[in-house]
Amino acid sequence: MSNIPADLKYLSSHEWVRVEADGSLTVGISDHAQAALGDLVFVETPDVGRQLTAGEAFAVVESVKAASDVYSPVSGEVLAVNEALGATPELINQAPYSDGWLMKIRPSNQSELAKLLDVTAYQAVVDAAH
Repeated sequence: MSNIPADLKYLSSHEWVRVEADGSLTVGISDHAQAALGDLVFVETPDVGRQLTAGEAFAVVESVKAASDVYSPVSGEVLAVNEALGATPELINQAPYSDGWLMKIRPSNQSELAKLLDVTAYQAVVDAAH
């Protein structure tokens, strides 16, 4: 069974979102997603300052099996990207909810957060995939 922290929000496309104290969001891919992809060998992150729209692909993660787009949970401005992933993409496999984060974003529309899945709804998405 996948590790699904209860304090995060999720997208049905397997991204996770952590709301930070300053209102920014940290985004990554779920444990379920990294396990399905297998060993990651390359990660392409967005440029800092890029404006994203909710649902827009902002990154690509490549494994020995496949390449997958990663989608933004909300509209907003990219504040930071995880530079460590350039040299060590396997951080996502090792620690998807901590060291393996992909970007930090400042949301431009707080109401989009209400559309994200809680742990129960995301667990149902994962269960349906099996």
